[in-house]
Amino acid sequence: MIEIALTKVEKVGSLPIDNELGFGRIFTDHMFVMNYLTGKGWHSPRIIPYADFPASPSMIALHYGQAIFEGMKAFRSDDDRLRVFRPYEYLNRFNRSARFLNIPQMDVEQIHTALFKLLALEKDWIPGKLGTSLYIRPFVVADESQLGVKVADSYKLFIILSPVGAYYKTGFNPISIKVEDKYVRATKGGLGEAKTPANYAMSLAAQQEAYAEGFGQVLWLDAVHRKYIEEVGTMNILFKINGEIITPALNGSILGGITRKTVLELCRSWGIKVSERQISIEEVFEAHAKGELEEVFGSGTAAVISPVGELSWKGQKIVISNNQTGEFAHKLFNYVTGVQSGKIADQFNWMEEIKS
Repeated sequence: MIEIALTKVEKVGSLPIDNELGFGRIFTDHMFVMNYLTGKGWHSPRIIPYADFPASPSMIALHYGQAIFEGMKAFRSDDDRLRVFRPYEYLNRFNRSARFLNIPQMDVEQIHTALFKLLALEKDWIPGKLGTSLYIRPFVVADESQLGVKVADSYKLFIILSPVGAYYKTGFNPISIKVEDKYVRATKGGLGEAKTPANYAMSLAAQQEAYAEGFGQVLWLDAVHRKYIEEVGTMNILFKINGEIITPALNGSILGGITRKTVLELCRSWGIKVSERQISIEEVFEAHAKGELEEVFGSGTAAVISPVGELSWKGQKIVISNNQTGEFAHKLFNYVTGVQSGKIADQFNWMEEIKS
């Protein structure tokens, strides 16, 4: 069993009221920290008061981007059960990202133990209103001081917690998406399937331009042909065409979303045909022209399900489901959030209880 040192805060904070939560701006009293050193391995696991930490101006993560992160959620049910959604799926993906960035592998069981000890300590920070949750952010940075390009010999792993409200200010309403045809986010053999800061930094210029044009998100196309759909900036994308759910296959440049996996598992259990394959933007527009494009929606940890009301590509715009939330997207959203909140039985064993 991992031994985790604990240093408690002198003055405990309190959970704000639900409408003041926002997303990712409020943090709990404590955080988990662990160090790595070549030859020693991961060591010194500890829970300490949440605070800034010293960083050298020559820290490798700042110069060469050797860093990874994850995002997951804990929930409070109406009967006060505290549970985490699919924790092992997220922690295993965390390790996969580490491999891409040449960061030392972590013992998933140890990180799981540390996470649940931190959550038990911070349980009063888990909000209970539908649509709220405790967002969990594990991350690793290469903290060695070195200006030469190299694989670092020392790292720090953190887990911080943030009580959050709805991800989108507009709530569960359709968003408009610009299909990006100027910028490229990722390509096979690169960092596209890793949760690393560079992936998100690369999306910012396109995202800001889309915002300025009145769009809520960007849909990325493949880097080679500039025609095959990959993912949206903050989520995977799915299309309902003639009753079939179609989503781009995980081809080496797309992040394997845990909510995406959840949606596909649900669809298959409901007897709905699912295809993970290459799909072009032309195919989507043609399906719309034929009246076969029934719904478009995104899936992600933060927003869960995000319906898409409009797609714009090279000056052409199509409106999906009359710019209303589709029936199927609504069904998925209600089911997943119902399981997370405890209103629907967890028949797939997605939830793990936090024990005091």
